[in-house]
Amino acid sequence: MEKIQHSHVEVRGLKLHVAQIGSGDKVVVFLHGFPEIWYTWRHQLIAVANAGYRAIAIDFRGYGLSDQPPEPEKANFNDLVDDVVGLLDSLGISKAFLIGKDFGAFPAYMVAAVHPERVSGVIALGIPFMLPGRSAVQNHQLPQGFYITRWKEPGRAEADFGRFDAKAVVRNIYTLFSGSEVPVAAEDQEIMDLFDPSAPLPPWFSEEDLSVYASLYEKSGFRFALQVPYRTLNVDCGITEPIVKAPTLLIMGEKDYVRKFPGIEDYIRSGAMKHVVPDLDIIFMPEGSHFVQEQLPDQVNEFIITFLGKHSA
Repeated sequence: MEKIQHSHVEVRGLKLHVAQIGSGDKVVVFLHGFPEIWYTWRHQLIAVANAGYRAIAIDFRGYGLSDQPPEPEKANFNDLVDDVVGLLDSLGISKAFLIGKDFGAFPAYMVAAVHPERVSGVIALGIPFMLPGRSAVQNHQLPQGFYITRWKEPGRAEADFGRFDAKAVVRNIYTLFSGSEVPVAAEDQEIMDLFDPSAPLPPWFSEEDLSVYASLYEKSGFRFALQVPYRTLNVDCGITEPIVKAPTLLIMGEKDYVRKFPGIEDYIRSGAMKHVVPDLDIIFMPEGSHFVQEQLPDQVNEFIITFLGKHSA
């Protein structure tokens, strides 16, 4: 970990925090989800660098050590796409592999669809191909207490999270979301109320890990995180007839609650995803949760390095 170098890179008027290790022309860029941050890729950064790649993980704008945009409520997923391309430009990188987890998979797919010349391959963890828009997640087919529906409502998550410090919010979400059930609150509950205070941290997530996450979210807060992804997930991104031609690997935990979203399991298993991502492989991890890269890092690293080796020129 001490070999990972940290810097800030000017991208589209904001300074984005960049963690990187390794060197060379073969580049891998890691894109985090929520409540994650660059640190979620700690195991992968080192493994990929040891395999001979330049490994880069960022904090998205508004997250962790990156700058906040001046008007967060005007942001959407297209900003993240432009940031990824802008980062490659700023670092003088012509082409890279993109690895996205949770909502970080969205900009990975989107960059590959809109800027195919910049993408060597895509690895997505936990999220099959989809674009922001009305059909992204079928909220209306889930109970009103569905966490995305709750967090989409302005002010509601702010009040819910505001009862706790950043460390408690991250602890609660990591513990709740590592389970196999979709987080849904009752009518008289908020999402944070679902957390059982006696529940231990997942065995693969230490108090030290929690402290790192907490320190980063203490700096950034959750304002931008609630805007992107939750309040812009159903905002059309303007990409019509998308095709991801780059080789793509989807890694799904069999115990990931996302598989229980309406239509997701059939979409993944039916082969429908190949209509938009023709060069697709899918790996199912029987014990995998929503956080497979932290829960089962050795296995995930092996999958990643095998994929990179297969598709590196």
